Amino acid sequence: MIKAIYPGSFDPVTLGHLDIIKRAAKVVDELIIGVLVNKEKKPLFTMEERMSFLKETTKEFSNVTVQTFEGLTIDFARKNQAKLIIRGLRAVTDFESEMQIAQTNHSIDPEIDTMFFTTSLEYAFLSSTIAKEVAYYGSDVSKLVPPVVAEGFRKKYGK
Repeated sequence: MIKAIYPGSFDPVTLGHLDIIKRAAKVVDELIIGVLVNKEKKPLFTMEERMSFLKETTKEFSNVTVQTFEGLTIDFARKNQAKLIIRGLRAVTDFESEMQIAQTNHSIDPEIDTMFFTTSLEYAFLSSTIAKEVAYYGSDVSKLVPPVVAEGFRKKYGK
């Protein structure tokens, strides 16, 4: 049985994230989405909102669950007995930093590997930061985020 984690802040989950989740869920037996608690960042959405968005948008996948975690991703993987870390790559610019992280994790625990998924071309430009900016200025985010997140933006920004 292949168990994997897909870590991130998911502030908020985008259609690009969902692209990776859908594809990874087909490859592994169990996928745990790990929503990172990062005290250094000030997220737009609360942990409860981010968890709710992810649970709502992944409910169709019987092999996907959502958890929060603090600290190192490698420790989260160990805690869940996952042998695989899923990461998404949007562009070549992501590759260098993601490779460094993967190599660091592998040096800490050689039993845990990282699998990269390149984002589908239609989402290669997309990040949570871009989605937040588009929403902040009142533009349509329906091609960027799931409907539940678009509604979250409307509540947050009143637009």
